Amino acid sequence: MGRIEKSLPTINKAGFEKAPGNAVQTAAAASFAALLAKIDYLSANDIEDIRRAYRFADEAHLGQMRSSGAPYITHPIAVAGLCADWKLDAQALMAALMHDVLEDCGVTKIEMAEKFGVAVADLVDGLTKLEKLEFDNREENQAESFRKMLLAMARDVRVILIKLADRTHNMRTMADMPRSKWQRISRETADIYAPIAHRLGLNQTYRELEDLSLRFLRPWRYQTLTKAVDRARRRRSDLIERVKDDVLTALANHNIYANVQGREKTLTSVYKKMQEKHLSFSQVSDLYGFRVILPNVIDCYTALGLLHQIYKPVPGRFKDYIAIPKVNGYQSLHTTLVGPAGINIEIQLRTIEMDRVAEAGVAAHWLYKADDPDGEGNERLNAQWVQSMLDIQQETRDTAEFWDHIKIDLFPDSVYIFTPKGKILAMPRGATAVDFAYAIHTDVGQQAVSATINGEPAPLRSEIQNGDVVDIETASMSSPNPAWLTFVKTGRARSKIRNFLKQMAEDQSRALGEKLLRQSLRAEGFAQLPNENTDEEVWAKLLRFAGNKTSTELLSDIGLGKRIASMIAKKLTSLLIEQGLRPDMLLISTARFTQANDETVSQGVFSLDGSEGSSVLYAQCCSPIPGDRVLGYLGRGDGLAVHTEECPVGRRLVERDSERFLSVEWADEPSRAFESRLVVSADNGKGVLARVAATLTSSEADITHVDMSSNDRNQVELHFTVAVRNRRHLADILRAVKRTPSVLRAHRQKSRA
Repeated sequence: MGRIEKSLPTINKAGFEKAPGNAVQTAAAASFAALLAKIDYLSANDIEDIRRAYRFADEAHLGQMRSSGAPYITHPIAVAGLCADWKLDAQALMAALMHDVLEDCGVTKIEMAEKFGVAVADLVDGLTKLEKLEFDNREENQAESFRKMLLAMARDVRVILIKLADRTHNMRTMADMPRSKWQRISRETADIYAPIAHRLGLNQTYRELEDLSLRFLRPWRYQTLTKAVDRARRRRSDLIERVKDDVLTALANHNIYANVQGREKTLTSVYKKMQEKHLSFSQVSDLYGFRVILPNVIDCYTALGLLHQIYKPVPGRFKDYIAIPKVNGYQSLHTTLVGPAGINIEIQLRTIEMDRVAEAGVAAHWLYKADDPDGEGNERLNAQWVQSMLDIQQETRDTAEFWDHIKIDLFPDSVYIFTPKGKILAMPRGATAVDFAYAIHTDVGQQAVSATINGEPAPLRSEIQNGDVVDIETASMSSPNPAWLTFVKTGRARSKIRNFLKQMAEDQSRALGEKLLRQSLRAEGFAQLPNENTDEEVWAKLLRFAGNKTSTELLSDIGLGKRIASMIAKKLTSLLIEQGLRPDMLLISTARFTQANDETVSQGVFSLDGSEGSSVLYAQCCSPIPGDRVLGYLGRGDGLAVHTEECPVGRRLVERDSERFLSVEWADEPSRAFESRLVVSADNGKGVLARVAATLTSSEADITHVDMSSNDRNQVELHFTVAVRNRRHLADILRAVKRTPSVLRAHRQKSRA
């Protein structure tokens, strides 16, 4: 038979009924009796162990009281009761009963391990560490606290299940706590614990935590919505009964027997819908939903067809989560129907097993474990998510960045994508081909060069849609592009890309620093850097002088401009002389001759070929190209910036910070093209831009940017950024552009200053 279920539990203001006089001990005993009634699924030995844990916790908390005035032991019993509803094992229930013992009662972990076993002691210890977490509004603290929680979850997911039960009971009894704590605890619950419950598939707990958070974060709105829902319930009670009767009759006529449950939407979901769509309460039409529990999957699809015959389905509102489950293991058929009086009604159809998973999520591994001893699918799905979070936290050093990744993955709105071999991957809505590549494997993401979506070539930044078949092409020499960070959606892809780019930048700055130090050391008369293995004492003294921990860090700092290569080289020279080595006078003479013919301060001439990577920046203010006379500015933490000698910005830096400049020159054969800016003035007319662009292309100049403006004289000014090989190539380009019809003038824009 069907039944109506209200989504919100009834919460007394005090959370517990206060027993008069000596009845408080009786109340605690009665609570434990209620717990015993729930754990009949356990063996006699397990129940005896739980009794021992209860007696131990009761003795430890003797004399402690809750804010409501009830004995403190009622709280651990209530937490254990929630865990028993999920059918957790005896170890978890024992840990739930004793979860505050280590924290509040002076009991040691060793003592607990001796009495109840190492597994129970580890669970309680993990819970004790979580109790110490303080999630405030500072993202750094949130991220660090979440790291600790992830580690506890990775060791044993029962830790977070017990913690969620603990938080649920605390929220149920929040009215007894000081009002000063309401906002912090409720915000923490809404931001951290409710999303974790949802991500682990604990939907009933998720809905309750969200509604309880709303109750204490927005008390006035909560009360107003509660009254509005009560009025709507009274007005539409006959409608709910009519829909139930229609559904049950239609199914029974085809020999399908089901349990039909009517349920209201949670207050939080109503409130969010009103906010997101700017609706009043009266405009929210789909307040009611029905859950149809059927014997098997075939009946689910058959019942769906029958329901679509008695009520019209709303187009675009059907979702098949049976064929393609959600990330947290949830399975159901969802459809929205136009019911009596034109009111939209949401209906979910699923089997008994699916209903267990829908409500208990990862806890369904213990719930009904006897029915399916090998059923590990849901636990495996959630273990993958926890492992994914751990991978991100290991790669992400910056806490704010880590928290940014976590928030993305805590609130998934998934689409389901197919690999060419038919495997299904769940991705957050808005994910791109790059996110998909990293979801397959890190190496696929790092080496991705192109994508094929549903058999058609597509850019890597393409947003993937539900049901797309995506294939990623890779190349072993390819690497992540920094521009990917502007469009990827998953925390995994973002952390992998950032980690790679950081590592690449560190490698490049180290290589640049080593090159600069070697050149400066040659000017002091030593051709090679000392060997780190054979000259450990020299390196140790040099690192103490520089204030660095490792030689890699020192060389990176030189490459980034945080240390001056010539100063480090002079100190290194003195240390080598102390070791009995003598400088090569021929090298010194060569360096002095070079400096005598060069007006700039020199640390040895640095050769530029364009392959230096992010450690060398070609200044945008003057856009130097091979053939220009250039100089290098070793910025503080920005690497080597290359300016033309006539650049106003470079000149100002020379006047202000001359000791940070060094001589640079172009290599004989640069490895790539360099960007230069051109300004072309022409008569405004049809096709002028196309003609100039065609000329540039025929001159082998790649156009990377173009801008256009006009003036009062019916002339147009075209601004091009083009990639050229050198000054000679640029001169050839300008001559060709000047010969183009309608072009009046063409020149290189040398500086923006």
